[in-house]
Amino acid sequence: MENRIESDRYLRARRRVDCIKGFYHNLLAYLIVIPFLAWLNWRTTHFPWVIFPALGWGMGLAMHGLRAFGYNLFLGPDWENRKIREFMSKDDF
Repeated sequence: MENRIESDRYLRARRRVDCIKGFYHNLLAYLIVIPFLAWLNWRTTHFPWVIFPALGWGMGLAMHGLRAFGYNLFLGPDWENRKIREFMSKDDF
């Protein structure tokens, strides 16, 4: 039983590290692509269309960061664990 708990903790930690790593990769891509798009926008037209991808990707990046670092604004802390316990306690699941 103790070995299973350690294995479960390792898997959760591994998923969390992968999520944080994915966030940093996403952030790096954002910091490279958005300035390029801003430069392209500046060179081609006077309409500031770069705002749309910057805001859209930025909101997605913010949500990814919140999830990666453990902030869950909508479902609260430990929501997932409570739901798992709830489903496991039901006989008809």
